Amino acid sequence: MTQMRFIEEKPRSTPVRAETEVLVIGGGSAGVSAAVAAARNGADVMLVERLGYLGGLATGGLIILLLTLDDGRGRQVIGGLCQEITDRLQQRGAAYFPPKSEWGSDAASLVARDRAWGLVWGHGPHRVRYSVAYDPEEFKFALNTMVEEAKVRLLMHSYACEAIVEDGRIAGVTFQSKSGRFAILAKTVIDATGDGDIFTSAGVAYEKEDVLPWLWFSMGGVQNPEAAIDAGGWFFHAMGEGRVLLPWGATERVTRKIDATNPEDLTYAELECRKRVMEEVDRLRREIPGFRNAHLCHIADQLGITESRRLVGEYMLGRGDIDQPCDDAIAITGHWTQYESLYYIPYRSLLPKEFSNLLVAGRCISVDHRVHHATKEIPPCMATGEAAGTAAALAVRGNCDPKKLDVKTLQQRLAAQGAIVRL
Repeated sequence: MTQMRFIEEKPRSTPVRAETEVLVIGGGSAGVSAAVAAARNGADVMLVERLGYLGGLATGGLIILLLTLDDGRGRQVIGGLCQEITDRLQQRGAAYFPPKSEWGSDAASLVARDRAWGLVWGHGPHRVRYSVAYDPEEFKFALNTMVEEAKVRLLMHSYACEAIVEDGRIAGVTFQSKSGRFAILAKTVIDATGDGDIFTSAGVAYEKEDVLPWLWFSMGGVQNPEAAIDAGGWFFHAMGEGRVLLPWGATERVTRKIDATNPEDLTYAELECRKRVMEEVDRLRREIPGFRNAHLCHIADQLGITESRRLVGEYMLGRGDIDQPCDDAIAITGHWTQYESLYYIPYRSLLPKEFSNLLVAGRCISVDHRVHHATKEIPPCMATGEAAGTAAALAVRGNCDPKKLDVKTLQQRLAAQGAIVRL
């Protein structure tokens, strides 16, 4: 094994581009929810995103299914900002979901209808779930609008480098852009990077999983997609005439697991997955009726990586916590492949042990590997983001750190905003 070499870099002065009360890193569904919630609750907020659009996997990853907003029993368990964005999409004719009167129904025709939209997963007996299929560009537009309306200070094309640790606190974060390196200072920082980039750089404890990479894509010009889906095709309806969505199961599985924080592994996955997408496009045109003249609409901009680092925080939500309410619940989620699995997400799962002014939101919160399969989905990511942002704003207004915040006050504020924290 070759010994790693090092170089010495000269000390440098990093300009402070901005100071803010709440700094959110990562413009995915969790990060946008955190930023909007913090701003609506009166905080000065900056949201920094490494790419040129918002939404993360929920838009650029083409994982354009909200799975699920219910508990599998016909009860809604996620509301708040996730419900708001669903309403915004519906108003523009950009979403499909079953009406409330059908949630929990075991009618075979309704289940088959929703399965064709990618809203039914797992082992049966199946029932109608409150899940949502949507248009990714409309989702981006809704996120943009919400951020602008809340007067969040948004900065794109800026890659987070390291947490600035001073006197046992996170004083801010350094970033790199095409114009050079800079820092943003903040009273409270929210890590919504998905991979836990900020808490990792600060030396916070975490666990990490290697995963199989996937790449979703969509095709248009499909003739009679209903018949093709009914024949057993592994694809779903998408918004728009003659369009289908091909999820992670659509192509032959890449058998090599990757470390989603390793650039060499990610490069391999990008090339291999795109090659397999094109092979699948050719196969569909050749073998599946209705695809002969179909065209490739969009290959996801981002690999479908849904797990890497996970926080080891004040509490790690585990499999044994299923259906167990907790006093500090700030969100509730069902399970997209299981019908009667319910998890109450505690505020403690958003809090690192090591710092009192750092919050974590989204798929890298403190849960074990099995529970992660439920909490990684877009609706619970939005719910934990909304909770983190609300907590950050309340802490700033109360002149305290998030770890010292009265949880009852947080729960009351979340409920007033339409979030669901108890059943």
